[in-house]
Amino acid sequence: MGGTAPGRLMAVSDLHVAYPANRAIVEELRPESPDDWLLVAGDVGEFVADIEWALGLLAGRFATVVWTPGNHELWTPKDDPVRLRGEERYRHLVEICRRLGVLTPEDPYAVWTGHGGPVTIAPLFVLYDYTFRPPNTTKEESLAWAHRSGVVCTDEFMLHPDPYPSRDAWCRARLRETERRLAERDPAIPTVLVNHFPLVREPTDVLRHPQFAQWCGTVETADWHLRYNAAAVVYGHLHIPRTTRYDGVRFEEVSLGYPRERQMYGMDGAKAMRPVFPEEPAP
Repeated sequence: MGGTAPGRLMAVSDLHVAYPANRAIVEELRPESPDDWLLVAGDVGEFVADIEWALGLLAGRFATVVWTPGNHELWTPKDDPVRLRGEERYRHLVEICRRLGVLTPEDPYAVWTGHGGPVTIAPLFVLYDYTFRPPNTTKEESLAWAHRSGVVCTDEFMLHPDPYPSRDAWCRARLRETERRLAERDPAIPTVLVNHFPLVREPTDVLRHPQFAQWCGTVETADWHLRYNAAAVVYGHLHIPRTTRYDGVRFEEVSLGYPRERQMYGMDGAKAMRPVFPEEPAP
């Protein structure tokens, strides 16, 4: 990286640019240094055109943009002209990112050498497998509980796993592929793991509706922050931005979230991006 001012490693997720208020916030996102990188941890939007617009805008401003998909990017909305489903939709988004110069889980991992570096930036795409459910229950029992409660993720209707038979089968395939990729990295360099879903279950303990946790990750990643020597973990999905630590490793939830949530909790959309490095002291 060039320049005399040290860059920052910034992160954001859950931009949901279909909302005009969120789109306006994204239009104002800018680096402070020409060396700033931006990690985008999923849920940019649902429509391919919106995703391409937002990532293209950010790629034109930041030195490097790294994206990993959330569940919303993988939806196939009935009004989206792009009718691709499942794996084909994901691969289509990867090709768009490559045209824009945005790094994805399918590209070689980049190494950040600024504040906190060197660290390997590893965007992950592992989905979920319904294992964040109550103890001693089956997937079927947990889903039935959610349906009885009226708390059912829209993924059940709009996130198609084609060609896999189920979302959890797609998750298992992604786990195997991601473990292979992570094993090939330089083990001497710490990582920043970037995933839309939390890698550990504990962040879901504060959900208002515990039924939703089963759509929030997989127990198979519970030790990845230790196994892959994470200096930090970046995630979104929960719309509960905060910093926590597990086994001494810093986890940053970096969601912008929906306008109604920011109004409810008095959150400042102008501070949508969160620094990963240099780390800011907890408020």
